[in-house]
Amino acid sequence: MNDLPFHHSLHVIEEKCKGCTHCMKRCPTKAIRISGGKARIFSDLCIDCGQCMAVCPNDAIEVEQDSFEQLNDYNYRIGIVPAVFFAQFPDTFSENQICSALYESGFTHLYLSETGVDILDKLGAPEIEHELPLISNFCPSVQRLIQIRFPLLLENVSRVRPPAQMVALFAKAELEDQSDSIGIFYLTPCAAKIAQIKTKGSEDNSLFQGVINFDTAYNRVMTFLEKHKHQTTVGKPNTLSFPTITRKASQWSMVKGQSSTQGGRSLSVDEVHNVIEFLDQLEQEEDSNLEFLELDACAEGCPGGILTVRNRFLTSERLRHWSEALPKELPSSLIKRINDQSDFLAKNLYLDPPQPKGGMKLDQDIGKALYKMEKVHQILAVLPGIDCGLCGSPTCRALAEDIAQKEASIRQCVVLKLKDPKELNALAKIWGERPTGASAVKDDQGQES
Repeated sequence: MNDLPFHHSLHVIEEKCKGCTHCMKRCPTKAIRISGGKARIFSDLCIDCGQCMAVCPNDAIEVEQDSFEQLNDYNYRIGIVPAVFFAQFPDTFSENQICSALYESGFTHLYLSETGVDILDKLGAPEIEHELPLISNFCPSVQRLIQIRFPLLLENVSRVRPPAQMVALFAKAELEDQSDSIGIFYLTPCAAKIAQIKTKGSEDNSLFQGVINFDTAYNRVMTFLEKHKHQTTVGKPNTLSFPTITRKASQWSMVKGQSSTQGGRSLSVDEVHNVIEFLDQLEQEEDSNLEFLELDACAEGCPGGILTVRNRFLTSERLRHWSEALPKELPSSLIKRINDQSDFLAKNLYLDPPQPKGGMKLDQDIGKALYKMEKVHQILAVLPGIDCGLCGSPTCRALAEDIAQKEASIRQCVVLKLKDPKELNALAKIWGERPTGASAVKDDQGQES
């Protein structure tokens, strides 16, 4: 299943795109090019972090999602809800009111995603032998980044299932005696989580039947809450399926939520550009003295997710405030429920090791790759090196790699166009390009040069 291609949740709406280069310049993996005045995403480089969507001034990048109507396909409709979703709402609305609105939206059972943290703690969940430092697999965008750009660090990535997967298994086990159909849906602040769930053959794809964006769920819940603002609950929600979580679990998705619980030396790094800078350095160091790394693609962790609706700092503050009222230990009722499913959960604790995707390689054939690398160095020697982005590639190096891959032409360099056209055509011929159209210049003998 690891060799299947990534699914991608982000797409360019061409009729809205103006080719402004904001997304290209912001993309941390240089996965975007501007071609024909429109943005184009290279799927083998994209990690679905959503940085492009965040900076697009024309709303030309969209993220796919499932609708609430899909819930109607199932008799039992389980919502796996991250704690950060509740922090999207102002303090005037209680968690019980928000839950009531979710039940009224179509869910029959609700579980907190962070319940998976408490399940893992209860089961013990020792790590499989790994390289140090151990890297958390909680952030799907970071895991894709490592698979594409830092494959040497894959042996450091945790193999224990992340909390959302554990609670999905827990919910399925609790309802397995039901003869009717069961649909498990994840509410996500993250475009990468959508991509992960939609990737055919992935563990998430087998566990979740759908995924609903935070912003869509928020709008639906908020509309309901405004109509029933004076009621604490509506209907009779199934309280059995919405267990209490511990204080530790409630802070899991925030920066330092994981690293603060680890023994030994640990470190948290948030925001994907910072993560890349750190991993670049980590890959070159033989001994970092670190034992655990918490890496988050979004600033402030999940509170800063691309699909959240509230300021990430206010979200983090409310989440911390909420956590203060939560118990440090699990209630006996939840412990009993975990114990009832412990045999099944213990058999499904671990994931297959993630495999490299090779998105940054110039060619799968080592000989061709070396040839293209030499070609890249030669092209870079004549490019101006100012990384202006006017050519449609984010940097001069990216343009050189595109030319070596025959995805671009050296004629796209605006600076070189200002030079002698004959020199530009000569350079193009070196890289195997024939002069075309207005770029073709004839010499004194009438031959194209």
